[in-house]
Amino acid sequence: MHDAVQRFLFKHLNIRGQHLQIDQAWQKMIEDRHYTPPLTRVLGELTAITVMLANGLKHPGKVTLQVQGKGPVNLLVVEATHDLKIRGVAKTNATLTTETTLDELLGNGQILVTLENTQTNHIFQSYVPREADSIAESFETFLSQSEQQPSKLWLAASKDGIGGVMIQKMPTTDAQDEDGWDRIYSLTDTVRDDELIQLDAQTLLHRLFHEETVELFEAQSIEYECPQDRSRVEEMLLSLGEEEARKILEEQGEIVVHNEICNYHIRLNQDDIDRLFATENTATTQS
Repeated sequence: MHDAVQRFLFKHLNIRGQHLQIDQAWQKMIEDRHYTPPLTRVLGELTAITVMLANGLKHPGKVTLQVQGKGPVNLLVVEATHDLKIRGVAKTNATLTTETTLDELLGNGQILVTLENTQTNHIFQSYVPREADSIAESFETFLSQSEQQPSKLWLAASKDGIGGVMIQKMPTTDAQDEDGWDRIYSLTDTVRDDELIQLDAQTLLHRLFHEETVELFEAQSIEYECPQDRSRVEEMLLSLGEEEARKILEEQGEIVVHNEICNYHIRLNQDDIDRLFATENTATTQS
Protein backbone atom coordinates (compact mmCIF):
# COMPACT_ATOMS: atom_id res chain seq x y z
CA MET A 1 0.00 0.00 0.00
CA HIS A 2 1.40 3.38 -1.03
CA ASP A 3 0.96 6.60 0.96
CA ALA A 4 1.07 4.59 4.17
CA VAL A 5 3.05 3.94 7.32
CA GLN A 6 3.08 0.50 8.94
CA ARG A 7 4.38 -0.74 12.25
CA PHE A 8 6.13 -4.09 12.44
CA LEU A 9 7.49 -6.25 15.24
CA PHE A 10 10.11 -8.96 15.57
CA LYS A 11 8.13 -10.69 18.30
CA HIS A 12 10.85 -13.20 19.26
CA LEU A 13 13.49 -10.47 19.43
CA ASN A 14 11.37 -7.68 20.93
CA ILE A 15 12.49 -5.19 18.28
CA ARG A 16 9.89 -2.86 16.82
CA GLY A 17 9.86 -0.76 13.69
CA GLN A 18 8.01 1.39 11.19
CA HIS A 19 8.00 1.31 7.40
CA LEU A 20 6.86 4.34 5.43
CA GLN A 21 6.21 4.96 1.75
CA ILE A 22 4.64 8.16 0.38
CA ASP A 23 4.29 9.07 -3.28
CA GLN A 24 1.00 10.75 -4.33
CA ALA A 25 0.65 12.82 -1.14
CA TRP A 26 4.31 13.85 -1.43
CA GLN A 27 4.00 14.79 -5.11
CA LYS A 28 1.00 17.02 -4.24
CA MET A 29 2.98 18.63 -1.42
CA ILE A 30 5.88 19.68 -3.68
CA GLU A 31 3.85 20.37 -6.84
CA ASP A 32 5.00 23.57 -8.61
CA ARG A 33 7.61 24.22 -5.90
CA HIS A 34 10.66 23.65 -8.17
CA TYR A 35 12.96 22.51 -5.35
CA THR A 36 16.45 21.30 -6.22
CA PRO A 37 17.06 17.52 -5.74
CA PRO A 38 19.15 18.05 -2.54
CA LEU A 39 16.45 20.30 -1.01
CA THR A 40 13.76 17.82 -2.08
CA ARG A 41 15.70 15.09 -0.30
CA VAL A 42 16.03 17.05 2.96
CA LEU A 43 12.36 18.12 2.99
CA GLY A 44 11.31 14.56 2.16
CA GLU A 45 13.42 13.03 4.92
CA LEU A 46 12.00 15.51 7.44
CA THR A 47 8.50 14.64 6.20
CA ALA A 48 9.17 10.93 6.79
CA ILE A 49 10.32 11.62 10.36
CA THR A 50 7.31 13.87 11.04
CA VAL A 51 4.90 11.13 9.94
CA MET A 52 6.68 8.47 12.03
CA LEU A 53 6.48 10.72 15.09
CA ALA A 54 2.81 11.56 14.42
CA ASN A 55 2.08 7.85 14.03
CA GLY A 56 3.15 7.49 17.65
CA LEU A 57 0.75 10.14 19.03
CA LYS A 58 -1.72 8.71 21.53
CA HIS A 59 -3.99 11.77 21.46
CA PRO A 60 -5.49 14.21 18.92
CA GLY A 61 -2.85 16.69 17.88
CA LYS A 62 0.01 17.21 15.48
CA VAL A 63 3.77 17.08 15.10
CA THR A 64 5.65 19.99 13.52
CA LEU A 65 9.29 19.98 12.47
CA GLN A 66 10.75 23.40 11.79
CA VAL A 67 14.20 24.53 10.71
CA GLN A 68 14.96 28.25 10.77
CA GLY A 69 18.35 29.81 10.23
CA LYS A 70 20.62 31.95 8.11
CA GLY A 71 21.51 29.37 5.46
CA PRO A 72 20.32 29.56 1.83
CA VAL A 73 17.27 27.57 3.01
CA ASN A 74 16.07 29.88 5.77
CA LEU A 75 12.83 28.07 6.65
CA LEU A 76 11.59 24.47 6.49
CA VAL A 77 8.25 23.47 8.01
CA VAL A 78 6.53 20.08 7.96
CA GLU A 79 3.31 19.22 9.81
CA ALA A 80 1.58 15.87 10.33
CA THR A 81 -1.63 15.43 12.32
CA HIS A 82 -2.44 12.41 14.50
CA ASP A 83 -4.53 11.06 11.60
CA LEU A 84 -1.56 11.56 9.23
CA LYS A 85 -2.61 14.56 7.17
CA ILE A 86 0.59 16.21 5.97
CA ARG A 87 1.70 19.56 4.60
CA GLY A 88 4.99 21.42 4.40
CA VAL A 89 7.17 23.98 2.68
CA ALA A 90 10.78 25.07 2.22
CA LYS A 91 11.75 28.73 1.72
CA THR A 92 15.02 29.99 0.32
CA ASN A 93 16.60 33.43 0.50
CA ALA A 94 18.94 32.71 -2.41
CA THR A 95 18.93 30.74 -5.65
CA LEU A 96 20.25 27.27 -4.90
CA THR A 97 23.02 26.09 -7.23
CA THR A 98 25.72 23.78 -5.87
CA GLU A 99 24.44 23.29 -2.30
CA THR A 100 24.08 19.56 -1.60
CA THR A 101 24.91 18.89 2.07
CA LEU A 102 22.77 19.68 5.10
CA ASP A 103 25.29 22.27 6.30
CA GLU A 104 25.39 24.00 2.91
CA LEU A 105 21.59 24.11 2.67
CA LEU A 106 20.61 24.98 6.24
CA GLY A 107 23.65 26.82 7.54
CA ASN A 108 23.23 27.22 11.30
CA GLY A 109 19.51 26.31 11.16
CA GLN A 110 18.37 24.27 14.14
CA ILE A 111 15.73 21.54 13.97
CA LEU A 112 12.83 22.18 16.36
CA VAL A 113 10.27 19.45 17.13
CA THR A 114 6.85 20.53 18.43
CA LEU A 115 4.36 17.95 19.74
CA GLU A 116 0.91 19.43 20.22
CA ASN A 117 -1.93 17.82 22.18
CA THR A 118 -5.13 19.57 21.04
CA GLN A 119 -7.14 17.82 23.77
CA THR A 120 -5.23 19.42 26.63
CA ASN A 121 -3.65 22.33 24.69
CA HIS A 122 -0.28 21.05 25.90
CA ILE A 123 2.75 21.78 23.72
CA PHE A 124 6.15 20.09 24.05
CA GLN A 125 9.14 21.49 22.17
CA SER A 126 12.67 20.18 21.84
CA TYR A 127 15.68 20.94 19.66
CA VAL A 128 17.27 18.08 17.72
CA PRO A 129 21.08 18.15 17.70
CA ARG A 130 22.45 18.29 14.15
CA GLU A 131 24.64 15.20 13.86
CA ALA A 132 27.07 14.20 11.11
CA ASP A 133 25.38 16.30 8.40
CA SER A 134 22.50 13.80 8.24
CA ILE A 135 18.77 14.02 9.05
CA ALA A 136 18.66 10.29 9.84
CA GLU A 137 21.62 10.36 12.24
CA SER A 138 20.32 13.52 13.95
CA PHE A 139 17.01 11.85 14.73
CA GLU A 140 18.64 8.56 15.71
CA THR A 141 20.38 10.46 18.52
CA PHE A 142 17.22 12.43 19.39
CA LEU A 143 14.95 9.34 19.54
CA SER A 144 17.51 7.25 21.41
CA GLN A 145 17.75 9.98 24.07
CA SER A 146 14.10 11.11 24.28
CA GLU A 147 12.54 7.63 24.17
CA GLN A 148 15.41 5.89 25.98
CA GLN A 149 15.47 3.29 23.21
CA PRO A 150 18.29 2.87 20.66
CA SER A 151 16.82 3.81 17.27
CA LYS A 152 18.13 3.46 13.72
CA LEU A 153 16.75 5.17 10.61
CA TRP A 154 17.08 4.69 6.86
CA LEU A 155 15.50 7.48 4.77
CA ALA A 156 15.32 8.32 1.08
CA ALA A 157 13.47 10.99 -0.89
CA SER A 158 13.22 12.19 -4.49
CA LYS A 159 10.61 14.13 -6.46
CA ASP A 160 8.78 10.83 -7.03
CA GLY A 161 8.43 9.65 -3.46
CA ILE A 162 9.67 9.16 0.08
CA GLY A 163 10.64 5.94 1.83
CA GLY A 164 11.80 5.15 5.31
CA VAL A 165 12.46 2.38 7.81
CA MET A 166 12.99 2.79 11.54
CA ILE A 167 13.92 0.06 14.01
CA GLN A 168 13.94 0.46 17.79
CA LYS A 169 15.51 -1.70 20.46
CA MET A 170 13.30 -2.50 23.44
CA PRO A 171 14.54 -2.93 27.05
CA THR A 172 14.32 -6.75 26.89
CA THR A 173 15.81 -7.19 23.38
CA ASP A 174 19.20 -8.47 24.54
CA ALA A 175 17.59 -10.90 26.98
CA GLN A 176 15.59 -12.39 24.08
CA ASP A 177 18.63 -12.77 21.79
CA GLU A 178 21.94 -11.07 22.52
CA ASP A 179 22.83 -10.99 18.81
CA GLY A 180 19.34 -10.02 17.63
CA TRP A 181 19.75 -6.24 17.51
CA ASP A 182 23.07 -6.37 15.64
CA ARG A 183 21.67 -8.92 13.18
CA ILE A 184 18.52 -6.89 12.40
CA TYR A 185 20.59 -3.71 12.09
CA SER A 186 23.02 -5.37 9.66
CA LEU A 187 20.18 -6.77 7.54
CA THR A 188 18.36 -3.41 7.42
CA ASP A 189 21.58 -1.63 6.53
CA THR A 190 21.64 -3.48 3.18
CA VAL A 191 18.59 -1.50 1.98
CA ARG A 192 19.06 0.81 -1.01
CA ASP A 193 17.45 4.24 -1.51
CA ASP A 194 15.51 3.09 -4.58
CA GLU A 195 14.07 0.16 -2.58
CA LEU A 196 12.97 2.48 0.21
CA ILE A 197 11.11 4.70 -2.26
CA GLN A 198 9.66 2.00 -4.53
CA LEU A 199 8.87 -1.05 -2.37
CA ASP A 200 5.80 -1.49 -0.16
CA ALA A 201 6.20 -2.76 3.42
CA GLN A 202 5.48 -6.42 2.76
CA THR A 203 7.84 -6.64 -0.22
CA LEU A 204 10.69 -4.77 1.44
CA LEU A 205 10.46 -6.52 4.81
CA HIS A 206 10.42 -9.91 3.09
CA ARG A 207 13.51 -8.97 1.07
CA LEU A 208 15.37 -7.80 4.16
CA PHE A 209 14.18 -10.28 6.78
CA HIS A 210 12.97 -13.43 5.00
CA GLU A 211 14.67 -15.65 7.59
CA GLU A 212 13.18 -13.74 10.54
CA THR A 213 9.64 -13.81 11.98
CA VAL A 214 8.10 -10.39 11.37
CA GLU A 215 4.60 -9.34 12.37
CA LEU A 216 3.28 -6.55 10.12
CA PHE A 217 0.45 -4.42 11.51
CA GLU A 218 -2.33 -2.63 9.67
CA ALA A 219 -1.27 0.20 7.37
CA GLN A 220 -2.21 3.78 8.31
CA SER A 221 -2.89 5.92 5.24
CA ILE A 222 -1.21 9.28 4.70
CA GLU A 223 -2.85 12.20 2.88
CA TYR A 224 -1.79 15.65 1.78
CA GLU A 225 -4.29 18.16 3.17
CA CYS A 226 -4.09 21.91 2.74
CA PRO A 227 -7.60 23.35 2.31
CA GLN A 228 -8.06 26.99 1.38
CA ASP A 229 -9.11 28.89 4.50
CA ARG A 230 -10.63 32.16 3.33
CA SER A 231 -12.07 32.91 6.77
CA ARG A 232 -8.59 33.29 8.29
CA VAL A 233 -7.66 35.81 5.61
CA GLU A 234 -10.86 37.76 6.31
CA GLU A 235 -10.12 37.71 10.06
CA MET A 236 -6.63 39.05 9.35
CA LEU A 237 -8.05 41.91 7.24
CA LEU A 238 -10.65 42.76 9.89
CA SER A 239 -7.91 42.98 12.52
CA LEU A 240 -5.93 45.19 10.11
CA GLY A 241 -8.88 47.59 9.96
CA GLU A 242 -11.03 49.00 7.16
CA GLU A 243 -8.89 52.08 6.54
CA GLU A 244 -5.69 50.06 6.05
CA ALA A 245 -7.43 47.40 3.94
CA ARG A 246 -8.92 50.04 1.61
CA LYS A 247 -5.53 51.75 1.34
CA ILE A 248 -3.95 48.48 0.10
CA LEU A 249 -6.88 47.96 -2.27
CA GLU A 250 -6.45 51.46 -3.72
CA GLU A 251 -2.70 51.01 -4.19
CA GLN A 252 -2.80 47.52 -5.69
CA GLY A 253 -6.28 47.15 -7.24
CA GLU A 254 -6.90 43.98 -5.22
CA ILE A 255 -5.67 42.34 -2.05
CA VAL A 256 -3.73 39.13 -2.67
CA VAL A 257 -2.73 36.85 0.21
CA HIS A 258 -0.32 34.00 -0.52
CA ASN A 259 -0.51 30.98 1.77
CA GLU A 260 3.11 29.81 1.57
CA ILE A 261 2.79 26.46 3.31
CA CYS A 262 -0.10 25.42 1.01
CA ASN A 263 1.06 27.40 -2.05
CA TYR A 264 -2.21 29.07 -3.03
CA HIS A 265 -3.40 32.68 -3.42
CA ILE A 266 -6.61 34.21 -2.08
CA ARG A 267 -7.70 37.35 -3.93
CA LEU A 268 -10.16 39.95 -2.67
CA ASN A 269 -11.54 42.74 -4.87
CA GLN A 270 -13.53 45.90 -4.13
CA ASP A 271 -16.82 43.97 -3.77
CA ASP A 272 -15.24 41.49 -1.36
CA ILE A 273 -13.88 44.27 0.87
CA ASP A 274 -17.20 46.20 0.75
CA ARG A 275 -19.09 43.06 1.78
CA LEU A 276 -16.57 42.13 4.51
CA PHE A 277 -16.63 45.48 6.26
CA ALA A 278 -20.37 46.02 5.71
CA THR A 279 -20.97 42.78 7.62
CA GLU A 280 -18.49 43.85 10.32
CA ASN A 281 -20.03 47.30 10.68
CA THR A 282 -23.54 45.81 10.91
CA ALA A 283 -22.40 43.38 13.61
CA THR A 284 -20.71 46.24 15.55
CA THR A 285 -23.84 48.42 15.33
CA GLN A 286 -26.10 45.61 16.55
CA SER A 287 -23.88 44.80 19.51
